[in-house]
Amino acid sequence: MESSSNLLERKKSVSDLSAEVEETSTATTGLDSSGHSSAGAGTTATTTATQHGSDETEEDIFEQVQMILRKRRGWGPDDSLSNDLHLLEYDDELGEEDDAGCPLPSTPEDTQLIEAEVWEASWKVCHYKNLPKWLQDNDFLHRGHRPPLPSFRACFKSIFRIHTETGNIWTHLLGFIAFLGVAVYFITRPSVEIQTQEKIVFGAFFIGAIVCLGFSFTFHTLSCHSVEMGRLFSKLDYCGIALLIMGSFVPWLYYGFYCHYQPKVIYLSVVCVLGVLSIIVSLWDKFSEPALRPLRAGVFMSFGLSGVIPAIHYSIMEGWFSQMSRASLGWLILMGLLYIIGALLYALRVPERWFPGKFDIWGQSHQIFHILVIAAAFVHYHGISEMAMYRVMYSECTVPIEPITF
Repeated sequence: MESSSNLLERKKSVSDLSAEVEETSTATTGLDSSGHSSAGAGTTATTTATQHGSDETEEDIFEQVQMILRKRRGWGPDDSLSNDLHLLEYDDELGEEDDAGCPLPSTPEDTQLIEAEVWEASWKVCHYKNLPKWLQDNDFLHRGHRPPLPSFRACFKSIFRIHTETGNIWTHLLGFIAFLGVAVYFITRPSVEIQTQEKIVFGAFFIGAIVCLGFSFTFHTLSCHSVEMGRLFSKLDYCGIALLIMGSFVPWLYYGFYCHYQPKVIYLSVVCVLGVLSIIVSLWDKFSEPALRPLRAGVFMSFGLSGVIPAIHYSIMEGWFSQMSRASLGWLILMGLLYIIGALLYALRVPERWFPGKFDIWGQSHQIFHILVIAAAFVHYHGISEMAMYRVMYSECTVPIEPITF
């Protein structure tokens, strides 16, 4: 197969041949002593020969081009662009400037997983503007985002990498482990120390806390896997929050209205209904969209603040000072404040709203919200423990059991 450069050389040789013929024609005209008629005849003959030679040469070139086109083949599986890959290499300077290099993994047509393994080991964090739309949640966090990682193994390996979700993952992962340990210790105590009834009441709180923290940790780990996985675990995360609020109400209402059967059953029933409604709202597809962040915070804040009603009710029946001592109202108020502050920071996205790009990795609102949730859960555990201790020591109820009437 001849290249295009060879064809150009052939065209150049034809041009040179024409120039030489013209010079020969000029020289013949000068040496001919018979006058213009002989010179013209010589020139005409030479020109005719030149044109004939040029036509034959062009025909040869045309035939050779046709031969090249016949021999050319289509793009085959053995062809590769590996020699030109340097043109597509990632610009390190640009990546360091704004984390623009957020390459997505290629999808190999064969069954080999070599490219996937290389991708899992070499992915880089991204700038917010380079994320796909389904991963764009907080535009005040500029750098350090994980790219889409369509592999569960890669997502769980990212736990040990530094990115915007690192703090969110570890805060609730450690909280999940801590509450799981406390729950196992509490449930496995002998009945002489802790009665079965008390284990069931505290078990509701432990289940809510463990499920909430576990779902939250899983969501923040797998949110970058795909649109479907992110949406699924986002719903589970919100359902976990509803279960935590429900579980927190159970021991407080049980020990707070320990001797008042009717209001205890009513309030527990209302809490269960509100919890189910919150779970239904959490399963709504649009509920997890970034634009509905204030609505999410408002739903769970309203659910939590509904506990003010039974607190006021108990203070009227038993007296304020009695409630402060027996019901450990101070701990419950502190718990509510921690939840409310965390929800407000989450909804307003403070402090990154005030300093965009300064809290990309550490100190962002979601991390503060996670820490306050864990602190509030432990404060609540301490408060209901004091309430349980008081009821165990003074378990005699002077108030007769009242029938439930409406």
